[in-house]
Amino acid sequence: MGCAISGSGLASRTAESRNTEDEAPARLTPDHIQLIKESWKVIQEDIAKVGIIMFVRLFETHPECKDVFFLFRDVEDLERLRTSRELRAHGLRVMSFIEKSVARLDQLERLETLARELGKSHFRYNAPPKYYGYVGAEFICAVRPVLKDRWTSELEQAWKTLFQYVTGIMKDAYLEEERSKHNHTLPSSKERPDKRNTAI
Repeated sequence: MGCAISGSGLASRTAESRNTEDEAPARLTPDHIQLIKESWKVIQEDIAKVGIIMFVRLFETHPECKDVFFLFRDVEDLERLRTSRELRAHGLRVMSFIEKSVARLDQLERLETLARELGKSHFRYNAPPKYYGYVGAEFICAVRPVLKDRWTSELEQAWKTLFQYVTGIMKDAYLEEERSKHNHTLPSSKERPDKRNTAI
């Protein structure tokens, strides 16, 4: 597919040997933040193009992701996707979220709030966490040619860390909404029959 990490869901090659990847939250260092901000200045010049490339690649490498997108579910022709106004609009929304994330890198509590809201809204859209990492992997593949010789292994790690950080928060918020919805559908203790009073 032309990208070494394509379809990796951002997991490193040693993830299998480290069972702590899901347990330990990603940590953004000052170096990560600086690298991301500098590279974003270049990426944002091609924001619409990157958004389209990212989603066409996503549907190409993970066709099951189309199930989440009602508008694209039955589109088999990738060329049609490349010229789709709807896909361009969605790509721009995702790129806008990334732009807001970059703008909040110096205020991580604000970034966390943003990511939590996105995770909750993904629950409402029925877009489960298993897909979140794919987007980050395809974003990295899409921006690498834009950045050309500016791309380094350190920059790749910085972007991976940002996506792991954001998607970790999104996943927590999604699961929290799921639990909350589940708890609301269970009868409360007041609605359940009191077993002590049913004895003969």
